[in-house]
This record gives sequence, C-alpha cells and structure tokens, in this order.
Amino acid sequence: MKRKGLLILGGIVGVLLLAAILLPVLVDANKFRPMIESELQKSLDRQVHIGDLKLSLLAGGVTAGDITISDDPAFSREPFVSAKSLDVGVEMLPLIFSRALRVRSLTVNQPRITLLHSSAGKWNYSSLGGKSDKKSAGSSSQADFSVGELTVKNGQIVVGSVPERAKPRVYEDVNVTVKDLSTTSVMPLTLAAKTPGGGSLKVDGKVGPLSEGDMAATPLKADVKVQHLDIASTGFIDTSSGLSGVVDYAGKLDSDGKTARSDGKATVEKLRLVKAGAPARKPVTFDYATEYDYKREAGALTRGDIHTGNSVTKLSGTYDTHGASPVVHMKLNGSHLPVDDVEGLLPAFGVVLPSGASLRGGTIDANLTLDGPIDRLVTAGPVNVSNTTLAGYNLASKMSALSALAGLKGGSDTQIQTLASKLRISPEGIRADDLNVVVPSIGTVTGNGTISPSNALNFKMLAKLAGGGGVLGGVTQIAGLGQQKGGVPFRIEGTTSSPIFIPDVVGAVGSTVVSPAEGVGGILGGFFGKKKPK
Repeated sequence: MKRKGLLILGGIVGVLLLAAILLPVLVDANKFRPMIESELQKSLDRQVHIGDLKLSLLAGGVTAGDITISDDPAFSREPFVSAKSLDVGVEMLPLIFSRALRVRSLTVNQPRITLLHSSAGKWNYSSLGGKSDKKSAGSSSQADFSVGELTVKNGQIVVGSVPERAKPRVYEDVNVTVKDLSTTSVMPLTLAAKTPGGGSLKVDGKVGPLSEGDMAATPLKADVKVQHLDIASTGFIDTSSGLSGVVDYAGKLDSDGKTARSDGKATVEKLRLVKAGAPARKPVTFDYATEYDYKREAGALTRGDIHTGNSVTKLSGTYDTHGASPVVHMKLNGSHLPVDDVEGLLPAFGVVLPSGASLRGGTIDANLTLDGPIDRLVTAGPVNVSNTTLAGYNLASKMSALSALAGLKGGSDTQIQTLASKLRISPEGIRADDLNVVVPSIGTVTGNGTISPSNALNFKMLAKLAGGGGVLGGVTQIAGLGQQKGGVPFRIEGTTSSPIFIPDVVGAVGSTVVSPAEGVGGILGGFFGKKKPK
C-alpha cells in the first residue's frame, strides 16, 4: 500500500514536471507582450518596448529580451533605460487562465540608465509616472500598480546634463533592490555601485511614497557611505581647475521631497585646491550639516568644522547648484591654528616652500572668503603667521654678505616673528598684498607680489635692516639708501622652490645718483648672491 502511494506521488510529480517543460512550448508568451507593455507604459508614462517573451513555469514568470524605455523628449531622443533582459515574476494561474497580470517581481538585467539634468534644474526622471492631472478621477492605473520587489542587476548609470556642460560620469556595477514598490507606500531601498575612478557607493534606507507629479520630489531617508571617491573623475568638476583628492564619506540624508537635510563626515586624502598646487601631505576631515532647497537648488551650511590634526577651522555660508559647477559664498575662520597642523596642507593651495625647508612651531590666524564656482574658486582675505621657524632655510645667507655687512648674524634656520599678508588665491595664481615679514636676524621686509600657476615668483620688496650698522650702514647713508629712506629695495624672482633675490638698484639709487651707482649696485649684488657686472 505504501509502495502504491509512492508510485502515485511520483506520477503526479512527473506530470507536473512534464507540464512545466511542455507548457512554455504550447503557450506563446508573446501573446502577453501587449498587456505587459501597456501596464508598464501606464505606470511610467513612457513608451516601452520589449523583445521576445519566454514563459518559464518553473521560474514562475516571463523573461523579456532587449527592453527599452524612452526618455522624456524634452531631454533626449535616446532611451532613458535600455536593458539586456527583464524578468517579470507573475502569478502564473491568473495569467494563463484569465489573462490577469499580477506582478510579484521585476528584475532588470544589465541596464544602462541615463540621468540628465537640465539648466532649469529638472531631471529627466522627474516626469516618470506622468502628471496626476492626466488621469481621470476613476483611474487606478498607478494607484493599483504594485510590485513585490524591483531589482536592478549589474547596471550602469550615466549622469549628464542638457545641454552638455561636462563630460558624463559613469557609475558601474549598479545593484538596486526596492521592496513593496508602489505609489502609496514607503519602500525599503538598497543601492550599491562603483563610482568613477574606482570608488564605491552604498545607500541603505527608505524611499516613498512615490511622487506622481515629480519623481525627483519623492521622499528619501537613507544612510550613505562613499569610499575612495576620486573627486577629479566624478564629472562634477572641470579637470582643468586642478581640484582633486580622494574622499571617504559617511552620512545621513533625510528628504521630504522639498527640503533635504544632510549631515556627516568626509575625509579627503591628497587634497589639491588649485592647478598650481600639489597634493596635501595631511588628510582633511569635514564635519558638516546642511539644508538644501530643491526648488531653489540652493542650500546653506548649518555646521562646517574642518579638522586638520588637532585644529578646527569653521566654515559657513551658502551654495547654489544651478550651473555646471556648484557656486559657493562662504567664510573660513581659523584662530591660533598650530602651524604644524596646517603646514602639510599648504601645497594644496599652491604654497610651496623653498627646497628642503619646512615650517615648525607657531600659529596661524586666517579670516578668508571663498567665492565662485568650485572649479574656479577664489579664496581671499588676511592671513597672519606668528612665531614660526623656517627650518632648513637661512634667509640671511641667501642674501649673501648681508649679515656680515649689516652687522647681523644668521643661522641654519630663519626665525619668523610675524608674517602677515592679504592673500588672493585663484586659478590665475596667488597674489599677496601688504606683505609684512619680521625676521629678527634681518629686520622687517615689506612689499607685494604674485605667484603664477607655474609657481613663478614676481615680488617687489623693501628690507628695513635691523640696527642698520656695519659696513652697510655707512654705504647706505652715502648712497641715499639709509633707513630714513625706508630700507633696501629688492625683487624676488625664480620659483617658490628656488627663489632668487635680486637688488633693485634703480629703486635704491634713483636716476639722479650716477657716480655711486655701480659701486652700490655691486655691493647690493653681493648681498643677494648676484655677481658684480663687468
């Protein structure tokens, strides 16, 4: 009896397996293609085309090849989505016997999704689902539409603009899962992708309910994690600006579809802010909170703490994302920052110390404004350095016989009591005005000048020597170069890594002094390491 029962059970299983094998042959799944296309078009308000359909009873669904979803014609004639295949998990019995489509799951395989942003601030995915006023009060095409699980596997997302303002950026290996998809529910969401340049992006949160009028206004609450994001390769920044670095980020995003609030920490390695700069030797951590208005495409920092070593600098202000590059209007304030914390960041601003030299000890005060597009940023304001040492560089010796003739003594390092200036850092280079340097071993040096993007120096300076004694004191009195005239003029040329000090003989002597000019010029040439003309 038991054996007979097993035989019956085996027969039933065999029949079911035979049905599973034969049914896809006997039933032409392409009969359901118009229905599936129609349902998708109603839900998306976009033209949808799917290729050959294959019914799989064992898999419990239909597989569609070569699917395309059209873009909003205001953005592009190219597909918004193109995919190798679409697996539609459906309830089989209603589909076969009553032609009722009840979707359990949608799996999009290897899609290419193109996201475009217009100069008016709109995204091409905003119109997905159409306008609510297009549907009659009795229509339920969207209200009744639901999918148990939407999955995107091994996709590619291309992010660009219309008209094109920057090279499109591509995110690879995109995998997305949305559960309980509908227009009326809050849906769990996970997303993972490789960012341009070899980094990674992960999003874990909840999205919805879907906004029928504007998909971009759909609420989203999520944890976001980014690792090893290469700033220069994102496509958001013009690579010619020189802005670069590698970012690790962890934060939260909470959006109601109108206003987005975000907070988190971003750590940047090898930061470079200007084309003439070099990667910073120390990491920078940015601890922030911000609010962003979608309609205005603008926001404000409610917290902005920049950490370098044990130092904290405050950043505040507003930003605007209308254009190809975000525009900022911000203030940066740092008080009594240890030079040892900041010194490793100087290369990022294009500030290069003489070869073999380094700054040790002392403090920095800065009160700067940051204005303009991120890729053409202008940083300006006063900077004051106090009681630091330029180690490995003897300024007096670079002026040759200055210390001996002026009765001054130097050492292997240069002690700087004060270094103050009004700076302007931009893609065109660095300008220093009202430069005032107090070096106890030499005196006070004042002037102004520029550092080009190629690090070329062009400074006009005046040295008021400490004491004014020694041989130089007598010579300057005879030639009209005494302290009553304000000091000894000179120029600084060469490069930041190898500066050259050149006496300004014309400025020192004046056109009315003729006979002593050659002698004084020769002496000053000796001060600055310049050979006397023959």
